[in-house]
Amino acid sequence: MTTPWHREDSRHPDAVGPDLVDPARLPPHDDVDWRTDTASLDAHRFDRSGWTPDVRPAVVASVRGVAGVQHVARHAHRTGTPLVARGAGTGLTGAATAVDGGIVLDLTGLNRVVDILPADELALVEPGVLTADLDRAAARHGLRYAPDPASVEISTIGGNIATNAGGLRCAKYGVTRDAVLGLDVVLADGRLIHTGRRAIKGVTGYDLTSLFVGSEGTLGVIVGATLRLRPIPVATATLSGYFPDAEAAFAAVGAVRAAGIVPAVAEFIDGPTLERIDEHLGTDLRARGAAFVLLQTDGAAAEQEAATAAGVLRGRATSLEVTTDPAEAARLTAVRRAALPALERVGRVLIEDIGVPRSRLPEAVAAVRDAAAATGTSIHTFAHAADGNLHPIIVLSAEQELTDPDVQAAADAVFRAALRLGGTVSGEHGVGALKRRWMRAELGEDVDALQRQIKDVFDPTGILNPGKAV
Repeated sequence: MTTPWHREDSRHPDAVGPDLVDPARLPPHDDVDWRTDTASLDAHRFDRSGWTPDVRPAVVASVRGVAGVQHVARHAHRTGTPLVARGAGTGLTGAATAVDGGIVLDLTGLNRVVDILPADELALVEPGVLTADLDRAAARHGLRYAPDPASVEISTIGGNIATNAGGLRCAKYGVTRDAVLGLDVVLADGRLIHTGRRAIKGVTGYDLTSLFVGSEGTLGVIVGATLRLRPIPVATATLSGYFPDAEAAFAAVGAVRAAGIVPAVAEFIDGPTLERIDEHLGTDLRARGAAFVLLQTDGAAAEQEAATAAGVLRGRATSLEVTTDPAEAARLTAVRRAALPALERVGRVLIEDIGVPRSRLPEAVAAVRDAAAATGTSIHTFAHAADGNLHPIIVLSAEQELTDPDVQAAADAVFRAALRLGGTVSGEHGVGALKRRWMRAELGEDVDALQRQIKDVFDPTGILNPGKAV
């Protein structure tokens, strides 16, 4: 669909654009700060994906309330100006990167935990709340927010909802969508709607709440959420094991599940990544094995389940630790959370995110190794082993760019392998701007066309995060 901002000669006379920016022409509102300084514009061009598009927004609209969001949306709708909603900018696929001449809607000022309802195990929050801050607020009532992406300390709830983020605990507790009961959404024309409910169950009408989750800001702007909380487990046990290779590590996780254990956490790190973590933390993890697995069991039967899991792992692991001590558990878990920072110290990273059936994990890791060898690229892999979600991380050399043919060939080989193995090109990071071609390959023409039709219903002028997701 062609929209006014695609054609300079048909731009609306009041549209915002790189050659039309005049702060005096931007409609004032008590809940909106229109920012046109160079530092603000440049800071909102890119996300954490490593890709910096050659664009600059015309203005950043920092909002402090829902009325401000509606005001900005109405202006964008009236003038045909692209509107990109953005939280902390921690996305990994270019989903919240700016559009040239458009408006970046900065939602970080909507950062209140509005209420915690302990009796209903619910939280009412604004989109700019940091994930970890919500978890800490819930903990004061003996509850927790179960989704826990690795970026919990820096990512926002709104961004997690927009990308349907996962995390370490998703094998047992599900991804973000499983925690979202209702949403407040500002549509492209500025209308405010409410989807879902506070009740745990409900099937009235189409499930618009789930449709908005993972839509990456292309259907509406999330301004509030009703989220499901869960009791903090009465006990947690942590197991840390090292294995001779990836195949042995995944076989061990499969054997634990075959024994009837559903771990809350099951994480994998390959040998090359362990080496980088050793350099980062000053540890000797790689000497213990060529693959690392972190398991956690929780609940009233945590210790019993951990004992069963340990019985399965002994004889398979080259090294095994089991603990119920929170401090020791934090030390073991820190190994997994250190993986990405350790790689980022080496060079720029392209963080990929594929998912395959659990039984095909060894084949997927082998395919990643083959892709690295065939293209001469450096690829490190860690994974959510319990649900088949792998993160092959391409670490660029000082001479490489994301657009280099070898880098692109490596990423393409990883995506092809995921689809060949019956999986997906995006397990939890979303599509953004960087995976649109492969999304279409996965979905097929008919489903892709249907998604575009849905987009047109919610955003008929095509102003919401254009060039992303669909």
